[in-house]
Amino acid sequence: MKKLAVVALGGNALLQSNQKGTIEEQEANALETSECLLKLLKRDYNLVITHGNGPQVGNIMLANAAGFKNYGIPEMPLDICVAYSQGFIGYIIEQQLKNVLEANDMDRDIITIATQVLVKKDDPAFQNPTKPVGPYYSLEESQAMAAETDAKFAEDPRGRGWRKVVASPKPLVIINKKTIEKIAREGHIVIAVGGGGIPVFYVSPNKLQGIDAVIDKDLASALLASQINADKLFILTDVPKVCLNYNTPQETSLDRLTIAEARQYLKEGQFAEGSMGPKIRAAIHFVEHSGKDTIITKTTMLGIDHGGTRITFV
Repeated sequence: MKKLAVVALGGNALLQSNQKGTIEEQEANALETSECLLKLLKRDYNLVITHGNGPQVGNIMLANAAGFKNYGIPEMPLDICVAYSQGFIGYIIEQQLKNVLEANDMDRDIITIATQVLVKKDDPAFQNPTKPVGPYYSLEESQAMAAETDAKFAEDPRGRGWRKVVASPKPLVIINKKTIEKIAREGHIVIAVGGGGIPVFYVSPNKLQGIDAVIDKDLASALLASQINADKLFILTDVPKVCLNYNTPQETSLDRLTIAEARQYLKEGQFAEGSMGPKIRAAIHFVEHSGKDTIITKTTMLGIDHGGTRITFV
């Protein structure tokens, strides 16, 4: 039986911080990412692909606001914006990955599933928004927007500017997880839990409803990986390995981490929120619940022996 991997694509897999966000740019990035995914397919993995949507969903929200201001078009809530982003990002990945497969004489269906993820309405995250979405602003721009809209902004830990932050509740259940696993184990490639999934809750027994939030993509990916019994979780980012003392003269890259070591480094503040911190927590979740390894690495290092940082149980 082929191994099953969940691959969580970082935001730079489709849109990089120095780009405008045109479809041509996103298609070119998705094509490059797909070439890297091919390495896993050639190593006999079945794949479930997840992806971020921070820049894209932020742009959808900006377009909503402009449409309302200029034309009176009703603004869509955040859960609907996430669903929008799942559709168009999934389409881009599907198309570019299909191009790569056909160029390499590989025949697999690629299926995007609009994925709802159950959260709690009373999750404490709603009182403390931390999840960054949308473009980067200067301090002055963010202060002006906050005064006008009551939105909350936070400084990027890597000094790239200020971004709007929204609530990021804990994912509890991936809806349709059985179907996601079934399709993937049949050899088809599934794109699911885009942007962390569409956040929903039970407004009453047997009645789901969307809620204004963005779920952390890496944590939702880890939950999905554990719930579909994946053999490995790959969390892709824009650095080759996890580092201690990141971006300082004392920076040290790590080849391997146990979950006990990872927890200790988190406690010491080694991994910034909005950056490596959520990825480490996601890795811990998957390893703890599955006993299998997580690999955190750069997209171009995917499928390379001893590439990235391996997070293990012991």
